[in-house]
Amino acid sequence: MGAGTPDGKAFKAARDFLVAHRSDHAAACAGFRWPELENFNFALDWFDAELAQGDSATRPALTIMGEGAASLTFAELSESSNRVANGLRGLGVRRGDRILLMLGNVVALWETMLAAMKLGAVVSPTATLLTAHDLAERIARGRVRHVIAAAEDAPKFATLDPAVTRIAVGAAVEGWHSYAALASAPSGFVPAKFVPDGVTKATDPMLLYFTSGTTAKPKLVLHSHASYPVGHLTTAYWLGLLAGDVHLNISSPGWAKHAYSCVFAPWIAGATVFIANLGRFQAKPLLDAIVAHRVTTICAPPTVWRMFVQEDLASWKTSLREVCSAGEPLNPEVIEQVQAAWGLVTRDGYGQTETTLQIGNPPGLPVKYGSMGLAMPGYDMHLLDPDGREATEGEVAISLQPRPTGLMMGYQNDDGTTTVLAGTAYRTGDVASRDADGYLTYVGRADDVFKASDYRISPFELESVLIEHPAVAEAAVVPAPDPTRLAVPKAYVTLAQGCAADRATALSIFLYLKTNIAPFRRVRRIEFAELPKTISGKIRRVELRQTEQTLFQQGTRAPGEFREEDFPELKS
Repeated sequence: MGAGTPDGKAFKAARDFLVAHRSDHAAACAGFRWPELENFNFALDWFDAELAQGDSATRPALTIMGEGAASLTFAELSESSNRVANGLRGLGVRRGDRILLMLGNVVALWETMLAAMKLGAVVSPTATLLTAHDLAERIARGRVRHVIAAAEDAPKFATLDPAVTRIAVGAAVEGWHSYAALASAPSGFVPAKFVPDGVTKATDPMLLYFTSGTTAKPKLVLHSHASYPVGHLTTAYWLGLLAGDVHLNISSPGWAKHAYSCVFAPWIAGATVFIANLGRFQAKPLLDAIVAHRVTTICAPPTVWRMFVQEDLASWKTSLREVCSAGEPLNPEVIEQVQAAWGLVTRDGYGQTETTLQIGNPPGLPVKYGSMGLAMPGYDMHLLDPDGREATEGEVAISLQPRPTGLMMGYQNDDGTTTVLAGTAYRTGDVASRDADGYLTYVGRADDVFKASDYRISPFELESVLIEHPAVAEAAVVPAPDPTRLAVPKAYVTLAQGCAADRATALSIFLYLKTNIAPFRRVRRIEFAELPKTISGKIRRVELRQTEQTLFQQGTRAPGEFREEDFPELKS
């Protein structure tokens, strides 16, 4: 099969339809239909059969600057991934086998992703920062049979079951197979005709992700050869990607956003994946790289955008056409500063590990500051109250009638079975509001929204105001138990560089909040601290809530906490 077969043509037609309507969201939603595919293998039927052929074959598929610098065309990456696929097959990797992949942004990561797809193996991408304990849990819960990791991380697998295949990228490691040897296998890959290496069904499993676990134990999210490779048609549409673009996505390997915008969305469009391995993040070197490598599209988390706007952005003359943000909502003042410097509006988008891009602001759609945007083509979105009724503010939910292609197969249980989604809707666990034009605005995780003095408090709304203060780099708002008000909003604040964690700074922030937030939802307590985060960088507000509950039960307050009542100046 290839892009010229019925299934390949259906995928390409859906892609081309969205490209043709990239600036007309209404028409895109009205006319888009998910392609109905029986057999589909993104690596074989799209990357090899379409991108590695014809005019696109000699265009860069992957460019890495800095550590591990390399540049491979679509044809070259097709061939090198064939070699790795043949090498893995020689080590006994078969369809359905779980491969734990723990690599940084090196060429071997992309080669392995493509090679595993060609074999029908299931990849479990994993962050390099995980500990030996974390890895042991993932290997057990994920039922992993093969591990591919950087040689320097081999000690983390010292207690690994000998039956698990171990492949080291880099230096030789005793007891481990060499990735370099795999990469020297023959370049001609032919899908085996025998079971279990036969044709790839679109419904076959392909990716196994662990969620970030902000409030509970990470879940195992299982995706198919359709749900991410085909489902990310919406992500490519939101990003506004076109063939020949150079796309930079700032995301660490091991997390779903890396697959969103460092694998599937760019290659769906026929764009180059650009990686800047510059060590510890600094805004200036990355901005220099964006200019030097003529990056045309970028997606970065709010933290990066906040660091960018601390620089004189206008002094960097870029080739950027599209700028996007994802991970958490981007604050309006940052959007304004980027637009003032570059004349580009930063477009927000919303998705999950369990899905592809569900809600967003695609090119051509008017952007409302603070809003996630509108439902993406192919997604029927609803806001539901606890009783399942439609509401103007409620839990974000995806209709399962019909079920969108970009939704996961289900959650894999520790025994290897999969819990498939049932009912009429998939609830995301996030709360949003809808305005008269249908735009959705993020309110918070259902677990994070709380009541204070009978008023419903959205942490994100308060955090958005907090970070407008020049002393605040990051903030997380949680409920602090209060005997009179049930709870009061408390802000944990990470200060900007050079700001002192003292009474004067706290007073300055309180005064700013007094001017910019209504009294009924104002932050009443402040503590300066580093925010606890998941390994993917998401704030673990659950830890902060637990801390507040413990302090309340003990009848004490944190030593570094400042309260409104401590400041007579605030009473005037």
